Amino acid sequence: MKESVVGALSNSSATVVNECPSRPLSIAEDDSSFPDGGAAAWLTVFGAFLALFCSFGLLNSFGSFQTWYAEHQLSHLPPSTIAWIGSLQLWVFFFSGAFVGRLFDAYGPPVILLLGSLMLVFGTMMTSISTQYYQYILAQGVLVAIGIGTVFYPSLAAISTHFKRRRSTALGIAISGSGFEGGVVYPIFYRQLFDRIGFAWTVRVSGFITLVLCGVSVATITSRLPKSHADAPWFHTKVFRDAPFRLVVIGSILISFGLFIPFFYIVDYSMDDGISPQTAFYVLSVMNAGGILGRLAPACIADALGQFNIIVPCAFLAGLSMLVFWTFAHGLVAIMLFAVLYGFFSGAFNALVVPCVVRISEVREYGTRIGVLYSIISFPALCGGPVAGAMLKAEGGSYLGMIMLGGTTILVGSLFFLWARLALARGLCDRV
Repeated sequence: MKESVVGALSNSSATVVNECPSRPLSIAEDDSSFPDGGAAAWLTVFGAFLALFCSFGLLNSFGSFQTWYAEHQLSHLPPSTIAWIGSLQLWVFFFSGAFVGRLFDAYGPPVILLLGSLMLVFGTMMTSISTQYYQYILAQGVLVAIGIGTVFYPSLAAISTHFKRRRSTALGIAISGSGFEGGVVYPIFYRQLFDRIGFAWTVRVSGFITLVLCGVSVATITSRLPKSHADAPWFHTKVFRDAPFRLVVIGSILISFGLFIPFFYIVDYSMDDGISPQTAFYVLSVMNAGGILGRLAPACIADALGQFNIIVPCAFLAGLSMLVFWTFAHGLVAIMLFAVLYGFFSGAFNALVVPCVVRISEVREYGTRIGVLYSIISFPALCGGPVAGAMLKAEGGSYLGMIMLGGTTILVGSLFFLWARLALARGLCDRV
């Protein structure tokens, strides 16, 4: 059966695909040419899983650093100031997307992944020897973030060139790597080793692990597309003439502002609620463990029911869980339940936003469009953590204001994804 989105795209003059109706499709853009499996395809998924395991997972685990810095090296600074390290890391990672995505479309993944892996390891080692705030800003906020970006974007874009029918599932498997390491392994890893071998050697050990795993990723990740368009412009404004893409961008801006607030502050919230610091660190692990399932199950369902049909309710429920559940979560059991629930729905959004962009894009623009989206949402991602920290300080330690702000922005953002879905197909039963 012909997918509904194809008909919607072909009938809309607003889409990029329809801007050049006379251009014949290359073999790379022919839906029937996607292998949707095979050794090269699944090795790419495996390599991407490892790449995200040791890169994007670092972003999800910053809550562990936030709490440690507040109690040790940076105890003289307020939480909002410390949060700028994590927010800057998010911003640099997101903002690098347009440039890295453009490089992927032109040159493919191998060289980019190699440079990114080296940068990621170097930034991690520099973090281990840092002692001053500005040093953490430069090492963890900038160098590590650049390394994450140059590993993250080529990995996901490469998968999209191998899969069509199973794309959401393949991307979900790869993105689950970030939840597994950053959500489950790293918070426990850091908590256990910080006190045993010290901050410096704990971070160095994570750097050595990154070196090994990224080396495997460089060897296994491939793209199905030949190298081309090396002389093409770095940025095409035509991507914004696509109405669904514009709506996805606006929705992502709003959602990304509030999405990471729980990851930054759930540990502090737990301790302020009377939970011991040792147990509070595990709350972040539970939140990210929920994210692993959220990256896998909704992605598999999306291949059958449509990416937009799944991302809309997942984003909406992520915001609703903040407003309704987190507001009244007191005691270990309630906080753990919120952590699982929010982790699941936020993980679903992270897993499905890329398939949504790919669905409305030409195959040779996958890297560029994914990168443009992440570059734009770098700005709200930069502001979310510090704004939440400032509200926390202004309200005398009350978390209610930042919870309301984060939950509301996610809810409104989900409505823009709903608008994009309706722009592609009006029928409620259409697979979009």
